[in-house]
Amino acid sequence: MTRTVFILDDPGDFPFAAPGRDTVSASDYLARGKPYSKRTRLINLCSDYSYLSKGYYCALTAEARGEKILPSAEAMLWVGWKRIYRRALGDMERLLTKALRGADPAEAVQPVTVCFGLADDRRFKNLARAAFDAFRCPILRIHAERAQTEGGKPLIRIEDVRVPNWKTLKGADRSLFERGLDAYTKRFRPTPSLPKAPRHTLAVLVDPKEAMPPSNRQAIERLVRAGATLGVKVETIGRRDLSRLAEFDALFIRETTALDHHTYRFAKRAEAEGIPCLDDAGSILRCTNKVFLAELFRTHAIPSPKTILIDRSNLERAAAESVYPVVLKVPDGAFSRGVKRADDAGQLIALGQEMLAHSALILAQEYLKTEFDWRIGILNGQPIFASKYYMARGHWQIINHAAKGGPDEGGFETVSIEAVPQDILDAALAAARPIGDGLYGVDTKLLDDGRAVVIEVNDNPNLDAGVEDKLLKDELWRILVRDFIRRIEAAR
Repeated sequence: MTRTVFILDDPGDFPFAAPGRDTVSASDYLARGKPYSKRTRLINLCSDYSYLSKGYYCALTAEARGEKILPSAEAMLWVGWKRIYRRALGDMERLLTKALRGADPAEAVQPVTVCFGLADDRRFKNLARAAFDAFRCPILRIHAERAQTEGGKPLIRIEDVRVPNWKTLKGADRSLFERGLDAYTKRFRPTPSLPKAPRHTLAVLVDPKEAMPPSNRQAIERLVRAGATLGVKVETIGRRDLSRLAEFDALFIRETTALDHHTYRFAKRAEAEGIPCLDDAGSILRCTNKVFLAELFRTHAIPSPKTILIDRSNLERAAAESVYPVVLKVPDGAFSRGVKRADDAGQLIALGQEMLAHSALILAQEYLKTEFDWRIGILNGQPIFASKYYMARGHWQIINHAAKGGPDEGGFETVSIEAVPQDILDAALAAARPIGDGLYGVDTKLLDDGRAVVIEVNDNPNLDAGVEDKLLKDELWRILVRDFIRRIEAAR
């Protein structure tokens, strides 16, 4: 049974005893010489979460010991600095505005108490979940006031988010705390109905509505089957399941990743919970921005197309000095989106102005024409699959997003690792190495003169049934599951 240990200023004051719940004083916890078991979760209910307080040191110590604790030291810093968390309030303000739609505009907005993601008023259900996901503190109190947008629309603006001491909660708030505590601790009790519990659990983040997901439905089904053969229960989750993440031993992100997106928040949460994640937050940060990749390739002498950075100040000079055709890219495009080709200076200026309206920087790269791109799949520094992706019919890219009737993709050919030209393999491995030890898809080209160049490194490469697994079949999915097992056991 999963055990919950509450860290308190004085354990004798804690009135919420129940089976599976233990208490320890902050002083005794800090003096404890060894970590709790991996099936133990810590909830820090010290009265002071401020920087360098005893409560903060308990969180820091737990992370050093590899224990799972709520809130983390990072969460304590986050909630303590308004200028840091201000950017996280946009969604919460929209949810609060929506919840209070129809209320008397002359009425002051009352503070909303959130305990373990629950609120007393059902109107604030989504707000409470979003606040808990953002701050990961057992108790939050949201203070807000009425305001207006620049267009004159009514808006509820959050002025402050505070962390009350649980001892100060009274009446309905105290009952809410007890209900939230019960709900949160029950989430981590194993279900006794399973005849044999799996060794590990793997969450796979998917969006069934995504038009071009990195894995098709059949791929996820094959991953689930492969997991079952290796003692790993594979379960799909969605964007609303962030609060459930700690229930799992690892996370596999099978949505298109971006920094300003829930996929990155899931990766960061996995990092905070100490569970392995592909793609990890660091890899998302590095791979989703082509400016970073261009500089990384330069720094590590990785062969890549000639690249210059363009902003409004050097657009015309770049147009005059470029050798055409030139490929223009926004830094955070994916699946060939945000990629244009300029065939002359006038086109570069026109396209550049259009793209710079949405991005402070764009990249201009030399155009390297090939019949297909190589995609080398790399996991933990080892190549696991290789595919040739051919250009879309009558187009210069793999995907033609402007095609009539929707995106048109070129063909593919999956080949054995032994059949990949050595220069392509060496370039791909060299490009992935400084990114990390995760799962990457490295796009490369083999030029007519025999040179291999790296176009980009993808942090969540396509893994589709019938494509990347065409040669390895079920073994590809077992390779992935075995690597998750290795990461889970290493983390423990």
